[in-house]
Amino acid sequence: MSGAQARRTFVVEADGGSRGNPGPAGYGAVVKDAASGETLRETAEFIGKATNNVAEYRGLLAGLRAAYELDAHAAVLVRMDSKLVVEQMSGRWKIKHPDMRPLAMEAAAVFPPDAVSYEWIPREKNKHADRLANEAMDAGKRGERWDAGASRAELDAAPGTGTVDAEPAAATDPGPTAPAARVGWGPDLGTPTTFVLLRHGETPLTPEKRFSGSGGSDPELSAVGRRQAAAVAEALAARGTVEAVVSSPLRRCQETAATVADRLGLSVRTDEGLRETDFGAWEGLTFAEVRERYPEDLATWLASPAARPTGGGESFEEVARRVAPARDKLLARYPGRTVLLVTHVTPVKTLVRLALGAPPDSLYRMELSAASLSAIAYYADGNASLRLLNDTGHLR
Repeated sequence: MSGAQARRTFVVEADGGSRGNPGPAGYGAVVKDAASGETLRETAEFIGKATNNVAEYRGLLAGLRAAYELDAHAAVLVRMDSKLVVEQMSGRWKIKHPDMRPLAMEAAAVFPPDAVSYEWIPREKNKHADRLANEAMDAGKRGERWDAGASRAELDAAPGTGTVDAEPAAATDPGPTAPAARVGWGPDLGTPTTFVLLRHGETPLTPEKRFSGSGGSDPELSAVGRRQAAAVAEALAARGTVEAVVSSPLRRCQETAATVADRLGLSVRTDEGLRETDFGAWEGLTFAEVRERYPEDLATWLASPAARPTGGGESFEEVARRVAPARDKLLARYPGRTVLLVTHVTPVKTLVRLALGAPPDSLYRMELSAASLSAIAYYADGNASLRLLNDTGHLR
């Protein structure tokens, strides 16, 4: 963005509701141009059974993502009638509930911290987002998805009903901001959910250091890669702790996962959120070839996690926005269990970064070898502990 070009400013208004708290829940969010007040984007979703506070955070996250898609370099003013969310995201109140901590971390990672500010508004000034949340809950009750093209005149004629703004006193009591309890120093939180992160074995492209993501040739494992998968399978069988296997849909991960799962007597579940970055026009090229053909694009990509590869690829920040929901879904599916996630370099680095609360550019400072193992433990209070990174001892 040139120095002469003014930075756009968006207003994000978000709301969430739960009919039962917890109960059937939904959120709504709207992105407006700050200068003109024009509505640029609306989004809403029925999210099943959840608390009001979780729905509020989901609305915030959806609104920030919608604003980011419009302009990743914009400044954003978030306006919400949830005092809890506004104070917690502003850093003045502690985030105590384990269901909200991951959502708050994810929301904080969408834009740079200095690009977003928060403002509390009374409910009567948040009617647009409130209406969208009710639309989503009504659609969910009918077994339908929210439709942005629904009749606004009909919806405006009926005041919103059913949203709950009850925020438990224990969660809303403000206090001095304090660091989260360090793992091992707080109370016993029970058995954590542990993700053992396995990068797939080598493919023919791996030793040549070619870009190999979601948009390329989807290579299979090489002979070396198959031997690596077998070695990982034996090592994990000896440990005897893995209780489930989830894999990226790409062939190299599916083959690696199948080898391990067969040895452990488990089945393989596939999750689209675990696929590798789409490297666009760089797929199949070496780093030197990309530097020769697309020098400016490569320099920009190396300087910013928000930059995309040439030709419509994914930025690292975009990858994080699909990896984090996949993580949350798997944490909900496998509470207290040890799960092997067979995936790729970028998703593994992203999960590690999010667990550490590290900035997006920390991805450039991690090394992950083919068929390496990493591990993260997730606790009931929302904390995460990195247990292992890039272990290749089983391959020696």
